[in-house]
Amino acid sequence: MNIVLYPQPKINIGLRVLARRSDGYHDIETLFYPVDTYTDILEIIEADSVSMTYFGTAYELPGGDMEKELCIKAYRLLQKEFGLPPVGIYLYKNIPVGAGMGGGSSDAAWTLRGLNELFGLGLSGEQLASYASRLGSDCPFFIYGTPMLGQGRGEILTPCCPDSVAGLKERYHIKIAAPGIHVSTAEAYASLSPDPSGKGLTELLSMPVEQWKDRVVNDFEKTVFAKYPQLERIKRTFYDEGAVYASMSGSGSAVYGIFPNNI
Repeated sequence: MNIVLYPQPKINIGLRVLARRSDGYHDIETLFYPVDTYTDILEIIEADSVSMTYFGTAYELPGGDMEKELCIKAYRLLQKEFGLPPVGIYLYKNIPVGAGMGGGSSDAAWTLRGLNELFGLGLSGEQLASYASRLGSDCPFFIYGTPMLGQGRGEILTPCCPDSVAGLKERYHIKIAAPGIHVSTAEAYASLSPDPSGKGLTELLSMPVEQWKDRVVNDFEKTVFAKYPQLERIKRTFYDEGAVYASMSGSGSAVYGIFPNNI
């Protein structure tokens, strides 16, 4: 038995850091938006022993420990609950690593989805999202894969699709530049001063896309651009090329531009 899946990344349209929480995390507000510019390939095979094999973009596990890999953690969650047999997980990495596109979280969420289908567990989207929330703040989003407003640590999800967002794929195309710079999320958060003031993201996203510039902001850009000015140059280049909106995704380093289809 096997199953092949195609985990997709996300971009953040707007990312406001509102407050530091007592648990050490931060309250945020962001729109998670799925994109298919990069896609991983994930195969899960019933096997004699648990294993994980990588292809494509190279990256290192912390300490080289397979059990710290998010896909394996996802498998262990369901193995413990449902007594799953051993599996071999084969992952072709195409989503840039450390780019703020959620590649690892997507792989983990799609592992849950794949195991659910492969072994007929019958778990609902809500149940899968609950398991995913144990793996990472943005993992639940990838269970659904539709535009979602993320609040709290990012795990509180609300469908969010004002007309401007709903029409993105029909009226625009998205270009993404991933320059291979690894931005530490912890370091990016440490440099921020949370600010809860200003309009809510839902209200801002209800404006036409052409009005998002300088209104729909990513709070990480100020400090990350100061350290990596080449990322700010990429954003400016997108605007020079005709983008109606451009931004960094997450804490970086991927930068995207939203362009009318006639450009």
